[in-house]
Amino acid sequence: MKRFEGKVAAVTGGGSGLGEAIVRRLAHEGARVAVIDAAEASAARVAGEVGGATAHVADVSDPAAIRAAVDAAAQAHGGLDAAANIAGIGGSRLPLADYPLDEWDRTIAVNLNGMFYSMRAEIPHMLKRGGGAILNMASICGVVGQDGTAAYAASKHGVIGLTKSAALEYGKQNIRINAICPTYVRTPLTEALVPSEDVWAAIDAGHATGHCPTPEDVAALAAFLLSGEAAGVTGSAHMVDAGFTAA
Repeated sequence: MKRFEGKVAAVTGGGSGLGEAIVRRLAHEGARVAVIDAAEASAARVAGEVGGATAHVADVSDPAAIRAAVDAAAQAHGGLDAAANIAGIGGSRLPLADYPLDEWDRTIAVNLNGMFYSMRAEIPHMLKRGGGAILNMASICGVVGQDGTAAYAASKHGVIGLTKSAALEYGKQNIRINAICPTYVRTPLTEALVPSEDVWAAIDAGHATGHCPTPEDVAALAAFLLSGEAAGVTGSAHMVDAGFTAA
């Protein structure tokens, strides 16, 4: 399928993990992709490997930096039709009363403020094109709680609220905005949090399918929601959790 032939997409956090998987899927389907990441080498590697892509460096928690990166991406490719806002961090797993204030602030700054700053930079370019589609990365922790994840869960619940409000604001201007909520997926972020293969086996067993989704599973749903096939879908949060939250 070439659902993105002639389209321009930007992906924050595109230098690794789920962001990289989404970059590769969009490029495979014909998009010209702007890979935006805080790590310059990672962005350059992915952009170079997919072809027809550009690399841009930005920390999404810096509103000036992400605006400059999005503007540069739109200038390089002649506009912006789609955006996947994937950049995020996990934060520590500690009880709320023991949670370090600096880690709380950093998690909210990247995961929630960064989502706001990214959309604020992307939407004007889409309005110039007469519309577009945005996908925001939430989490299963955006719809359920989990002990030890106060900052992360709060940020991801906030992403879903932000997504719904923005979808209501821009729907009549032909911009669709949705969120996806993955469970544990093996990426550099989660590999750093899960200490052993035995723990991964236990995590797999907690899913209805007996295993976690793959990055490619997440990318497939992301591509659908950003494509014209999802023209009737906006303001919603979609699970990619292998049944984890079904119980």
